[in-house]
Amino acid sequence: MPEWLSLQQAAAVHGVSVDTLRRRIASGKLRASRFGVRLIRVRVEDLDRLFRPIPTGDDLTQRRARARNQRPW
Repeated sequence: MPEWLSLQQAAAVHGVSVDTLRRRIASGKLRASRFGVRLIRVRVEDLDRLFRPIPTGDDLTQRRARARNQRPW
């Protein structure tokens, strides 16, 4: 995957609309760079950070259980 994506590519990858990405950029939650007059690109790593999954209660419970089982005492 390229390091930079267009808004259309980023929207398709993450299942959101281009307008959603534009709102995130306007609010400062997503960084973007302008290349030329009309080209707006976002970095893949910034997208992944913004759209990373939020852990559910089950995920947290499982992580805590694993941490308890790995304790040496």
